Amino acid sequence: MIYLKIIVLAILQGACELLPVSSSAHVIIAEKLMGIDPVAPSMTLLLVMLHTGTMFAVIIYFRRAWKESYFRSRETFRSFACLVVAATFLTGIIGIVLKEVIEKIFLRGTAHAQVEMIFGNLGLIGVSLAVVGILIIFSGLREEVRRPFREVGLKESAWIGAVQGLCLPFRGFSRSGATISTGLLAGVAKRQVEEFSFALVVVLTPPVILREVYRMLEVHRAVSVGSSGLFDLFLPSIFGMAASFLAGLLALKWLSRWLEAGRWKYFGFWCLTMAAISLYLYHTGF
Repeated sequence: MIYLKIIVLAILQGACELLPVSSSAHVIIAEKLMGIDPVAPSMTLLLVMLHTGTMFAVIIYFRRAWKESYFRSRETFRSFACLVVAATFLTGIIGIVLKEVIEKIFLRGTAHAQVEMIFGNLGLIGVSLAVVGILIIFSGLREEVRRPFREVGLKESAWIGAVQGLCLPFRGFSRSGATISTGLLAGVAKRQVEEFSFALVVVLTPPVILREVYRMLEVHRAVSVGSSGLFDLFLPSIFGMAASFLAGLLALKWLSRWLEAGRWKYFGFWCLTMAAISLYLYHTGF
């Protein structure tokens, strides 16, 4: 039964992670409907491993485009690397500050306060989905009338990185939805902002994975789980990673077609729909 649930979560993660509709929100809602605790260390590890599967899907899907855009010369790669470093630096700073604010102020007085404690809050997920939905719709409407387009520069990468940092603590605040929308509002061409946004995923995901693995090992070391027990915990996550990889490849093809066809804003309407569902479940005490 656990593997059937993981397949469902992997498909949701793989499909929604690479679409701008917040995979985490969809996965957490599904976990709650299936009676799974989304803030348990094993579940946060599973979610991160599902992200790992989609990260590999991103690498496979964009490898040729990145080679043509960013690796055609040493100078081009150097410029691209500087933009990625700038964006990731701002993401890290803002993410760390938000984490400290949430743990030290909003979770003050809570034993062993960690930002992961808010991940399962459906009310917060609903608000985050609504915010990113409005951002996607607005950027989609602006993009339809904006010409000409520019390339990603230091200013644009800084904005994208900063917004990405805002997404980190809030499940429902779609990373791809927020970063691509920010790029579109800054006047960056659709294909370029898509490639840059997903390049940041490849940089951001490994440290997140390491943090969650360390967090889970610390928890289970405290309860003296042996090596066989740890293997049993990691095996479902590895299985889910493979399934999310396949779903992610299909989702990327869908995203690229809709982005190029000017249908970006429709993802925002889906986010608003999911926001209404999340808030309904929250207010009914689900």
